[in-house]
Amino acid sequence: MRRIDATRLSYKYRVRLLTEDDMSEIYELCRSNPQYYRSHSLKLSRELVAEDMTILPPDKTAEDKYFLGWFDDDRTLAAVIDLIDGYPSGDIAYIGFFMVAAERSGRGEGTEIMTELCGKLAQTGFSSVRLAYGKHNPQAEHFWKKNGFEAIKETDHEKYGSVIVAERKL
Repeated sequence: MRRIDATRLSYKYRVRLLTEDDMSEIYELCRSNPQYYRSHSLKLSRELVAEDMTILPPDKTAEDKYFLGWFDDDRTLAAVIDLIDGYPSGDIAYIGFFMVAAERSGRGEGTEIMTELCGKLAQTGFSSVRLAYGKHNPQAEHFWKKNGFEAIKETDHEKYGSVIVAERKL
């Protein structure tokens, strides 16, 4: 049984689990943010998006994964979040991926989504939210620090290179 109810994560946006049927919208949102992929030396493709939709950390199952879309009133995909329930421990939610549509960047929407998400996760019983961002991605570093995430360690990731693991206490 899933612990997180996607439909209750936002008052402003309609949030739901994304499926393969949403691939074109997800791909277009990702395509609007080429800087992210450049910072990780990745080539955006539909295959890469499909992998992001299903990849899991060690000892987690598909039931623990929420690949979510935030949709606005006109049913436009505003943001995508890959959220893992209980990783690396039961009381931590892990954000594997977060991206806001480029035309919405710099307007506070990403911060608004993250603030609301963290509040809802706290209400659900999580003690913190953890993530990793590219060491050489100053935009990501700025965004996550602005949103209350503090670096806890640096590590190397086989796919993304040097990353900073950060956490926000709830």
